[in-house]
Amino acid sequence: MLVSAKDMLNKAREGKYAVGQFNINNLEWTKAVLLTAQENNSPVILGVSEGAGKYMGGYKTIVGMVNGMIEELKITVPVALHLDHGSYEGALKCIEAGFSSVMFDGSHYPIEENIAKTTELVKITSEKGLSLEAEVGSIGGEEDGVVGAGEIADANECKTIADLGVTMLAAGIGNIHGQYPANWKGLAFDALEDINRVTGTTPLVLHGGTGIPEEMIKKAISLGVAKINVNTECQLSFAAATRKYVEEGKDLQGKGFDPRKLLAPGFEAIKATVKEKMELFGSIGQA
Repeated sequence: MLVSAKDMLNKAREGKYAVGQFNINNLEWTKAVLLTAQENNSPVILGVSEGAGKYMGGYKTIVGMVNGMIEELKITVPVALHLDHGSYEGALKCIEAGFSSVMFDGSHYPIEENIAKTTELVKITSEKGLSLEAEVGSIGGEEDGVVGAGEIADANECKTIADLGVTMLAAGIGNIHGQYPANWKGLAFDALEDINRVTGTTPLVLHGGTGIPEEMIKKAISLGVAKINVNTECQLSFAAATRKYVEEGKDLQGKGFDPRKLLAPGFEAIKATVKEKMELFGSIGQA
């Protein structure tokens, strides 16, 4: 059954590793991530953006699929189902649908409004035993059509939001969603050190885990990052494997057009990418 991300992230923060949030986009994605987590005895967070929620037929559909799979595939590692970059309304809908974790992204509001809405959600989620992620300083890049430059979060604002009792905090440290441009300046570790110092033991979240060099990921984990989000990288490996299958004409051979055959290479590619990330994050064997 689904669990809150609280225990897995507190354990990760203490143990100096990180749990991966892998965004899911359909059944293949979900199955690939769950099986890889089970095979590697790793806790895992399934991320769902509001756009992906709509695409997959709604939040209740996703909850049904994930719960069914956990049972049928005999998944015993801790699994959290998490709303990624949720609006206030979206967070309430996911709580109602049966998600075990939500993110409220109030980073584009004035800090007072971010505080007010986060406070409300802290109350609701803690009553229900769910985990809550908040954000300070918007993460750059593209997230469902919204493009930003990658801000550096203010440490004092981070402290204010962390002190409200959120489970985990996403703080912008120059990271972006999607692929990083050639002139990217890297993560702002001085800012991360300040944020880590003032937010106590709150697990920190690194968004935009695709394309950040390994040594930067490891350093971020040493400075309190306990959750790292990966989405684009799985999409790229899925697309490349699918393209190869079609370009080699395999969809034209025998029953190669059957979606079970057509999507199999992409499914395996997601599994390989997820495993690679779990190795890098240090979550293997931590379930």
